Amino acid sequence: MREKPVLLLDLDGVLSPFAAPACPEGYLERVFFEGEPPHRYCPAHGAWIRELAAAGELWWATGWGEHANERFLPVLGVDPLPVVRFPPVPFEPELKVPAVDLVTGDRPAAWIDDNHTTRGLRWAAARPAPTLLVSIDPAVGWTRSDIDHVLDWAARL
Repeated sequence: MREKPVLLLDLDGVLSPFAAPACPEGYLERVFFEGEPPHRYCPAHGAWIRELAAAGELWWATGWGEHANERFLPVLGVDPLPVVRFPPVPFEPELKVPAVDLVTGDRPAAWIDDNHTTRGLRWAAARPAPTLLVSIDPAVGWTRSDIDHVLDWAARL
C-alpha cells in the first residue's frame, strides 16, 4: 500500500475568511477567544476536512495550535488533528517552513494556506517529493475546487 501524503491545513484565511468585508453566505461568526473579534466558520466544512483526512495524513498548520482542536473543530463535529508546532504567536509566516519541513520529511505534501511566503515557495520547489501549495484568498476562504484539487493531486500519487 502506498504511503499517504501529508496534508497541511491553515485556519485563519482558509477556514475563516477574515478579509471578507462581511460574513460570507453559509458562514457563521463566533468568538473563540475572549476579547478578540469573532472568527468565521462554515458548518459544511467539517465534511471537507473529513474528506481530506481520508485522502492523507491531515495536520493543522496554524498559529492556533491545539486551540484549533479544542475550540474550532468541535463546532464542525470533527475529531482532533495532529498539530504542526510553530513558534509562539505572533511569529513571521516564514517561520512555518522549518516546522512544516520537519513534519513532512521526504513524504509527498500538500499545504493549504493563505500566505505562502517566498521561503515556502523555495522549500516546495526544492523538495524531491511531490509537493502542492494551494494558495487561498483570505477574503474568500477555501472553496470546493480547492478541496477537489488536493484530492485529485493525492489520488494521482
